[in-house]
Amino acid sequence: MLPPQVNRLTVQEAADRYVELVRAKTVTGALSPATAEVYARDVATFVRLAGDGRVLDDLTGEDVDAVLLAFARKPDERRRGRGEDGTADEGAASDGASRGGGARGPAARGGPGQSAASQARFRRSVSALFRHAASAGWVHLDPMAASSVRARERGGLRPERRALTREQAEGLIEAARSPAPPPEPGGSDGRRRRADQRTEVRDALVVMLLAALGPRVSELVRANVEDFYTNDGMRYWRIFGKGGRTRDVPLPRDVAAALDAYLAVRVAGDGEKALLLSWRGRRLARGDVQAVIDRVRQRVEPGRSREVTPHGLRHTTATHLLADGTDMDAVRRVLGHSDLSTLGRYRDDLPGELEVAMGSHPLLRRRGGGRAGQTAPGGESGPGEG
Repeated sequence: MLPPQVNRLTVQEAADRYVELVRAKTVTGALSPATAEVYARDVATFVRLAGDGRVLDDLTGEDVDAVLLAFARKPDERRRGRGEDGTADEGAASDGASRGGGARGPAARGGPGQSAASQARFRRSVSALFRHAASAGWVHLDPMAASSVRARERGGLRPERRALTREQAEGLIEAARSPAPPPEPGGSDGRRRRADQRTEVRDALVVMLLAALGPRVSELVRANVEDFYTNDGMRYWRIFGKGGRTRDVPLPRDVAAALDAYLAVRVAGDGEKALLLSWRGRRLARGDVQAVIDRVRQRVEPGRSREVTPHGLRHTTATHLLADGTDMDAVRRVLGHSDLSTLGRYRDDLPGELEVAMGSHPLLRRRGGGRAGQTAPGGESGPGEG
C-alpha cells in the first residue's frame, strides 16, 4: 500500500492556516476570542522556535522536544519592568497593549523561565496544531507521540501564585481601604505626580474585586461600567468569561461600597465604557493590574506582606471560600468554571486548616452545638468520648 500523500506545507504556512481556522471558531462560539488568541500566540512562538521555512512533515519527536525545551528556557515576560519606585507607567502599558505589545517591556527579559502551567499550556497548543495537521493531511504522523518533554509537576508552583493566608489577604485588603499619603514632590521616583494621577480609590476596587471574587485578570480589565447592576437591592457584576460564558456574581457589601466610591470619582472621556481607567483615561492593561497590587502591597505591614499575582488572588478566593465551608458549586460559579473538578487547581493548603477541621468534626459534634471533647451538662461525656 502506498503511503498517504501529504501536503508538504512549511511550518509558517501550516500555522497561518491553523490560526485562521481557530479564529473562525470564535464566530460560532466554539472558542472565546481570548482563548483563540492564546492559541495564536503559542503557535506563533512555535513557528519562531521551530523555524518558519521548515516543512512541517519533516519535524520529528526530537525536534518537538527541542522546541519545548527552548520555550521552557524563555524568560517569563508577563511581569513588565518597573521603575525605581517599583511602579510601572500605566499609560505606557496601556499604549503598548493597544499596539499588540501587551504589558511586556525590555526589563522583563532575562527573568526566570516559563512556569509549569505555561509550559503545559504551550504543549497543549502545539499538540492541537499537530492533531489538526494529521487530520488535514499535512503530516504523515503526529510527532507529539514521540515527544518526551513534560513540564514539572504543580508542586513547583511559585509562591506568588499560591493563595495568601487569611492574615496576608486581610492585610492587603486593609491597605487598599486605607488612603495612601500624598506623594512628596521630588520623591524617590524623581517625579512630581499631579492630583489626577492619584488613583487610590480605583486601586482599592481592583484589589477588593480580585480578593473577594477571584476573576481572571482578562475578565477584570474587560469589565465595563454597564456590566454592574442592581437587583432587589443587591449589586451584581455580569462577568464575560471564557468560552463566551457569562455569570452574574453578587458583590459583597464592602466591595459594592468600593465600587460606588470609585464611580463617584471616575473620570472618563466621551464614549469610554471601561470600568478601570488609567490616570490618562484609558482602559487598564493586564500588566497594570500587577502594578496596582504591588503598589497597594507596599502599604501592608511587613509581617503580613507577601508578593502575589492576580492569579494568586484567584487562588486566594477559592481557597478561603472552600475552607470556610462554602458550597463547591457556588465557588465554581463565582470563579466561572464549567466543571467542579477544575477547582482542585485553585485550592491551596492553609496552615492549621487540618487541625481546625478535625477539632470540629461534624460526626463528633453534640446535637446542642458542642464540639468533640466538650463535657455535656450534668457531667456526661459527649458522643465519641470515653
